[in-house]
Amino acid sequence: MDLTVFQWTRRPADYRIGQDTIEIVTSPHTDLWQRTYYHFRNDNAPVLQMETEEEYFSFVVKTDFQESHHRFDQCGVAMYLDSENWLKASVEYENEKYQHLGSVVTNNGYSDWATTVIDASVKSMWYRFSRRVDDYCMECSSDGVNFSQMRICHMQKGKGRIQFGVYACSPEDSSFRAVFSSMEMTECRWKAHDGQRPD
Repeated sequence: MDLTVFQWTRRPADYRIGQDTIEIVTSPHTDLWQRTYYHFRNDNAPVLQMETEEEYFSFVVKTDFQESHHRFDQCGVAMYLDSENWLKASVEYENEKYQHLGSVVTNNGYSDWATTVIDASVKSMWYRFSRRVDDYCMECSSDGVNFSQMRICHMQKGKGRIQFGVYACSPEDSSFRAVFSSMEMTECRWKAHDGQRPD
């Protein structure tokens, strides 16, 4: 992909953009979350994105997070439309035994979080983010070949021109280097539904 078309939503203090890779060194106390359950709002994580009006596509990226070591350290794929409408998928470090592989969808200022527990030894993950107009699918893979569905969601402000890309953050007093590579934008790999007819 042409990384020169990507633009920052909140530029991090320390980063590097190469020909094929992006590195973000997270700053402490950076996060994305809105209201639900915790009743706080965090909206200061750096996000590097490109814009498109293409209604059907898939975006693939590999994330490496060898240095993540502190509770809630995270990096992954994101679609940040504005502070109250966005989604993300990532591995979030918890402790020396396990992490959370999950996704957050935020519509109109309220976030929800869906997770599954994975071993703390996992230090890389692929994601495939797919769009069908204003519906979205997030998938993950350990090898970049075989992807498993994480979530299908609808975005209230997800029509027309959108921004999508990658993010990294450290909600607590921590910092780590996140590396993004093998990025590509392809035809939509999330196929049209073959089953029950629409209402």
